[in-house]
Amino acid sequence: MTTPSAAPNHADRYALGLRARKQLARSEHANFLPSACHQDPLEVLRSSMHGRVASLIPIKLQRMVHSPFGFFRGAVPIMAADLSCHPNTGITTQLCGDAHVLNLGAYAGLDGRLVFDINDFDETIRGPFEYDIKRLATSLILAGREAGVKRSARRDAVLHFAQQYRSRMHTFAAMPVLEIARYQIHRLGETDPMPAILAQASHSTPQKLLKSLTEESKGHTRTSTDPSTGRHFRSDPPLLERLKDKDAELVLAALGPYARTLLPERRHFLAQYSPQDVAFKVVGTGSVGLRDYVIYFEGLSRPHGVDPLFLQIKEEAASAYAPYLPEGSGHTHEGHRVMDGQRAMQLTSDPFLGYTTIEGRDYLVRQLNDHKASLDLENLTAASLLGYADICGELLARGHARAGDPVSIAAYLGTSDRFDRAILSFARAYADKTEHDWNALRKSKDWRDAKKLLQKALKPAIQKK
Repeated sequence: MTTPSAAPNHADRYALGLRARKQLARSEHANFLPSACHQDPLEVLRSSMHGRVASLIPIKLQRMVHSPFGFFRGAVPIMAADLSCHPNTGITTQLCGDAHVLNLGAYAGLDGRLVFDINDFDETIRGPFEYDIKRLATSLILAGREAGVKRSARRDAVLHFAQQYRSRMHTFAAMPVLEIARYQIHRLGETDPMPAILAQASHSTPQKLLKSLTEESKGHTRTSTDPSTGRHFRSDPPLLERLKDKDAELVLAALGPYARTLLPERRHFLAQYSPQDVAFKVVGTGSVGLRDYVIYFEGLSRPHGVDPLFLQIKEEAASAYAPYLPEGSGHTHEGHRVMDGQRAMQLTSDPFLGYTTIEGRDYLVRQLNDHKASLDLENLTAASLLGYADICGELLARGHARAGDPVSIAAYLGTSDRFDRAILSFARAYADKTEHDWNALRKSKDWRDAKKLLQKALKPAIQKK
């Protein structure tokens, strides 16, 4: 009988991490050279728009020119290209791919508990672990600058984030596998700004979403032959637009293939809801222009408005990192890629997380805004930035440890602060580069043309008022 080849033991994995230092010394993470990247950032951004809904691209650019941090949120393709121009450790794990301070947040688990974790995985892919660290560290700098937090406090936040990631990775490297899988963070309610985020999430109920997204249909009476609630999505074009007839039917037809991606008991839960209405919704910054649908359901056995459910069917393009990573994602369906990456990194995932296909395009399916909440940049202080950095470091380390090899990563990082200080230098340099690219977009023909289109679209609404 043949036996499978033995997995690397602890000593082998530790040695791999030490060898990676010869490939890329920890201090060299400080080096970011814009001159090493020959691609025009705005051309990279333009290329990433291919296949999107053209009429929505001006909205994406409008959100990106709002601030350097807004630009950063929509510029994953630029950062992926920039990181590819520089050496990496070769130690891979599942990446979030778009790790920044607003892509961590609260949501509801299947057991009703509020969970706080990384919660956006559109760009997820297996890649060098440091890519996520560099992106999240840069976002701390940019968020701090936008909130007016002093330079010294921004420095402390990034150093603490990197130190926390490194310290927790050593903890995970010494843990049994199942303890890593079950690891929970119990101090969330005690760390500023987490109490405010969790309080906001507790009030973000499906009933509140029902009131904000839908309205009563005029003259509707619910009967036994017409069990619909008489509510439908509000109209707020182009941000929220109801779909009718064939367009709505096309989206609803995708629920069958989607249901087959769920666990059997969750498929049973879904079957106890009836779809009421379908809309097209514009979401986020990086995702603007991709097709995004929302379906409003009602529980079959309850009075209308008591048991609403909202599902989001979100188009997924290939990860921005895919062209630069030799292994790619290993998936033939981009929604499947996102679902697997999310489940790999999160302690608890959305119970309705799945994927489907509509007219040859790949989609992720998940709940929309169920008890969701995230960081409020307008009220960010030096203390809350430091507290948030602390949580970010532990959560990112847990996600990487769950989906990768904590022993190799811990061995590479070591016990000194050499890596931490290098990440600080990188984050400052890349934040400066982001501001430069942001200014270039503000002065570009792309934005001038987009402004004209936005002004033209606003005229009918202004005339009606």
